[in-house]
Amino acid sequence: MKFIYTISFLFFSALSYGQIDLPATSNTGGILKAEPEKRSSGFPILRAEDPNEESKYLREKPKEIDFREKPNNLKTAGDAVKERWTEDKEALEKYREDQYLGDFKTTGKFVELYCRDHQFVDGDQVNIYVNGKFIQRVVLGGGYRPVLVTLESGFNNIEFQALNQGSSGPNTAQLKVLEENGNLVASKEWNLLTGAKASLIVVKE
Repeated sequence: MKFIYTISFLFFSALSYGQIDLPATSNTGGILKAEPEKRSSGFPILRAEDPNEESKYLREKPKEIDFREKPNNLKTAGDAVKERWTEDKEALEKYREDQYLGDFKTTGKFVELYCRDHQFVDGDQVNIYVNGKFIQRVVLGGGYRPVLVTLESGFNNIEFQALNQGSSGPNTAQLKVLEENGNLVASKEWNLLTGAKASLIVVKE
């Protein structure tokens, strides 16, 4: 009998020392989150996390596509294969005439020209002139080639002269023009016979 009293005394003594006093909470929907502070019991205090609290992942905006960093990002691998094995348009006599690609105004100091052969990649080449002055010769490949053009005040006449027609059809190209701030202001195409020009006018205000 004395042995039973001794066991009972030890059992209740252990309970009294091991009891943990957890704080009461009225939280009914939030997620319980540990605070860095600790009570004398050695266990962290729990608090309710606001269920409407915006996640840091939701606050992060998706990265925008930068056409300047990835000038070929609008073309898929399938497009590249199609362009390489698709013949150009027929070299019609009307492509001997110069082509006007339009005009636009800008307040920037320069524009960026991106051009590529959007049909059969067959070695088409062009010379680029600004106000009659030679700027650069470009071999048109399947990817966009950037050309920076510094603008003068007023009218800037930009010309693309076809040096050849490659091995198939006319000299073909797709052109994209970006302002200094990165805005796409023109997207054009040309089909030219050797010697013909495609031109656009940029007015710097």
